[in-house]
Amino acid sequence: MSGIAIFVVSLGVAVTLGSADVSLVNVRDIVSNHLGLTDIPVRASEDAIVWQERLPRALVAAACGIGLGVCGVILQSLLRNPLADPFILGVSSGASTGAVVVGVLGLGGSALGLPGGAFVGALVAFGFVLLLGRFSSGGDTAIVLAGVAGTQLFSALTSLVIFAVADSDETRGIMFWLLGSLEGMRWDDVLLTASVSLIGAVVALGYTRSLDAFAFGEDVAASLGIHVTRTRVVLLVLTALLTAALVSVAGAIGFVGLVLPHAARLLFGQRHSRIIPATAVLGAIFMVWVDAGSRVVFAPSPLPVGVGTAIVGVPIFVLLLVRKRARS
Repeated sequence: MSGIAIFVVSLGVAVTLGSADVSLVNVRDIVSNHLGLTDIPVRASEDAIVWQERLPRALVAAACGIGLGVCGVILQSLLRNPLADPFILGVSSGASTGAVVVGVLGLGGSALGLPGGAFVGALVAFGFVLLLGRFSSGGDTAIVLAGVAGTQLFSALTSLVIFAVADSDETRGIMFWLLGSLEGMRWDDVLLTASVSLIGAVVALGYTRSLDAFAFGEDVAASLGIHVTRTRVVLLVLTALLTAALVSVAGAIGFVGLVLPHAARLLFGQRHSRIIPATAVLGAIFMVWVDAGSRVVFAPSPLPVGVGTAIVGVPIFVLLLVRKRARS
């Protein structure tokens, strides 16, 4: 419960930050008014800033932290690799490619939409990475190396589509989005990202026993009566769906799924019944503050939120690589 309280306080404080000053009391009054709990007079400009701009953006950031963090937990357990996350394994890049193909080329646009295109792209990229990793001979690092190759391939395909078809203005907007952008978030985006992330977290919680077993290998999981193939398919599709939905709204945000599960394990141990909710709460808090920083540091020009997560995540990624090498 203390984590939830920290999140609520973080959310309120983060909403006050920006080029226009808004007090925490005003944020409380505006939210309370819109929830129908009070009818306190507030300035129309402040109401618009909080309710139409900053609060939806902060909530989408929190939802991305929850969803990507849960994806990281699932992938690290299923693949038994502490360096696995949707961004490093190319799933985010594949989702970006699928979304750009639908949005720019219009292929399957009426049937799929951006989330559908991102989902197909995420599945294709993940399948490619798993296939490449299976035919490699690099041990536990093979899947990470395959992910790097997949990330580069699908990033190149995305850039090729953009520069071949999009005009200069459209190219700039898409490239900014691909870096992880939370500009212009609306309540529809909050509904999509929050519902997908929370449902994904609840489904993952239903598989905590399986994830505990997978951490010791597939043979151990099978000996405990777990249907290995079915469980892997369900959880990998869940990961692809979560990543695709979040990428279609906020672009590719890296390293959240890598860093937060390790923080949760450090604080709460190895049982997934604790790791999953802890990662979700830590991810929400982390992304709220990264988003707040991205709005403030270079104000009034916003910094893509994916740049902020990379600045924090890359050094931790390097430390994990060094630690893994020292143990081997």
